[in-house]
Amino acid sequence: MKTIVKLQTKRSSFSVAGIILITTMLFTSGTILGQKKEIMVRLSEIEIYPEYVSQYKAILKEESSASVKLEPGVLAIFPMSQKNDSTQIRIIEMYQDKDSYQLHLKTPHFQKYKTTTLKMVKALKLVDMNAIDPESMKMLFRKMEE
Repeated sequence: MKTIVKLQTKRSSFSVAGIILITTMLFTSGTILGQKKEIMVRLSEIEIYPEYVSQYKAILKEESSASVKLEPGVLAIFPMSQKNDSTQIRIIEMYQDKDSYQLHLKTPHFQKYKTTTLKMVKALKLVDMNAIDPESMKMLFRKMEE
């Protein structure tokens, strides 16, 4: 019985240490072991065939939600459609770094999204962006919590 308690204590200690390490890595402005990692920001411009708009939006909503909830490196995936043309979709994507983006592409939820929506997409343009004021991005996320 004592051995089990010790194992559980060791696991708990490891889990807490792991959480502290991950949290520290995420909130050190991208600096890990002296290497500066840059936040990756992308704008996806997508045109959907009109007959698939509602189906596409449902699949996209599921994928974007799963990405933010399940992937520590996904900071934001914010899908939108143009008010005057619902076939025009824009997604603001923000990743901790390029490695996080590469991991995102391999996830089951992204793969499901990509394969199920392939026939729905008429045009796709991926635009990598540079943040003009990265510090204001941090304020935006804090402000949303209020």
